[in-house]
Amino acid sequence: MVQVLVDAIALGSLYALVALAIGLVFGVMRLVNFAQADYITIGAYALVVPTASVTPPLLLGALPAALMIGGVLFVVVVLALLTERIAFRPLRNSNPSTLLISSFAVSYFLQNLVMLIHTGRPKSVGIGQSLANAVEIGGVRVPGVQLLTVGVTAGLLVALVLFLKKTPLGIQMRAAAENFQMARLLGMPANRVIALAFAISGLLGGVVSLLLTIQTGTLDLRMGLMPVVYGFFATVIGGMGSLPGAALGGFLVGVASVLLQTYLPVDLRPFRDAGVFTLVILILLVRPQGLIVTSAAKERV
Repeated sequence: MVQVLVDAIALGSLYALVALAIGLVFGVMRLVNFAQADYITIGAYALVVPTASVTPPLLLGALPAALMIGGVLFVVVVLALLTERIAFRPLRNSNPSTLLISSFAVSYFLQNLVMLIHTGRPKSVGIGQSLANAVEIGGVRVPGVQLLTVGVTAGLLVALVLFLKKTPLGIQMRAAAENFQMARLLGMPANRVIALAFAISGLLGGVVSLLLTIQTGTLDLRMGLMPVVYGFFATVIGGMGSLPGAALGGFLVGVASVLLQTYLPVDLRPFRDAGVFTLVILILLVRPQGLIVTSAAKERV
């Protein structure tokens, strides 16, 4: 049981990071950015040389660890800022449906861009192999990558809380999430705050892409899709616009997924995702506004 809980917390940590990235952008822009999945994918593909080989030579992945991490995060943050500036800023005053369609268009464009450069074949890549070794803690063997995932998530959560509460830009971002129009009337630099939200979402996407690549050792065009789907569900469960709710929802979805995978009968395990989605529906039927409600969940005037 302890081993299962460790697995659940590690997976929930990954979903919490994705949910936070989605929740940040939604909080200030009312945009559910489904291109977040492609930020994760492109961050992972930045590790390798663009060839058709199944096991391509490493590019950023061949650098020392600090430079490799910095390179991947830089690529994804720049990509997030470019999509905000080119695709979303000109449509900022449009209705939410237009912004949502724009996010799908950006996603399809980025998917086809990766396919054009890297082809559609999955690639094998080996980074962080030493993290696959298990560490024994109190009789429970925990893979190093799970400890890394939980530790990184905890550190990023603390850093994000401190940023939002202690820095001027963080306070402006919280004000924008509460009432965007009023914050603008009081002098908040809208372009800077929204660009910062996208930059942070890109940073979180880069972290997720590195963790996923270390865990799976495989690059695929849709590797970011399911984490973002689960992250979106986590955001809805936690309460749209609530960052604590997004993190809580991520952990709940991760725990539910692992428990279903472990305790369902063998014949039903392929339907684990359906079980998670059913749980999401049940929670929303009981509490449609989410577990933690803020004024960010209300329509702006």
